[in-house]
Amino acid sequence: MYPAPTLVDRGQYLANHVAVCMDCHSQRDWTKLSGPIVAGTLGAGGQEYGKNYGLPGRYYGRNLTPHALKDWSDQELLNAITAGVSKSGKLLFPLMPYTNYHQMRQSDAKAIIAYLRSLDPIANEVPSSVTPLPVRLGLRMLPHRTALSSDSAAFAGVAYGQYLTKLAGCADCHTERVAGKLVKLAPFAGGMSVKLLGGTLRSANITPDPATGIGRWSKADFVARFKAFDPPHFVAPDAGKGFNTVMPWTLYAGMTESDLEAIYDYLRTVKPVRKRVVVFKASARIGNAVGRPQSA
Repeated sequence: MYPAPTLVDRGQYLANHVAVCMDCHSQRDWTKLSGPIVAGTLGAGGQEYGKNYGLPGRYYGRNLTPHALKDWSDQELLNAITAGVSKSGKLLFPLMPYTNYHQMRQSDAKAIIAYLRSLDPIANEVPSSVTPLPVRLGLRMLPHRTALSSDSAAFAGVAYGQYLTKLAGCADCHTERVAGKLVKLAPFAGGMSVKLLGGTLRSANITPDPATGIGRWSKADFVARFKAFDPPHFVAPDAGKGFNTVMPWTLYAGMTESDLEAIYDYLRTVKPVRKRVVVFKASARIGNAVGRPQSA
């Protein structure tokens, strides 16, 4: 018995355009601006994250197609997505943002799982991720629990925008990291660095500060920024050896205008932080860079 199409459709929307599961769990073409997904790799995993992202170990997006998940129950998938616990009971490194998902709406969690079940199975054996022992011990201190929100919970206005912002992981990238940890006193103020082939990228300040953030952006400006990358009328140009970005614009561009507006409304409520960020600094000598195999 197959899940209702409406459930799969909702899961497709969330996994590709809001929570963007497919961003980390597919291969990306870093020769193009924003690293669009390589055709034929949707959900197959293998994307590498390590020193290029300032992480303590080496991590790979897992294969989420039915080829790899055929022996996983829905509950086991739910545990991994919302509690950070794998089928074997292993604790997942929080690069997988389960701490964002543990209060996901029940229907949304079910929709994502239904969508994953609908993907074309792709045989792709992904290397095991490696986490240093001290970090593995620290994982035990994180909350590994599921507290899904009831579908009857009120999600409207700013509260709905906050929910979407959490699912989209905006703070995860738009908050500076020190020793791999988010600087919690300045969420959304930008500054997280990523090494690219052409230089170092730093995430932008998206707090409502008018001088250094997006305080002067109108709601229409915010929505238009995303919709400019909508694949129906946007083709990612070659990145060359200069500027590129890890922001998956072509995925987030698929969000509905109303959802983007809700995120904007929420971001207007966060604390404005006066922090000027140099978004890109070119460099010809970047060792561990996105798009280049990582050294040990």
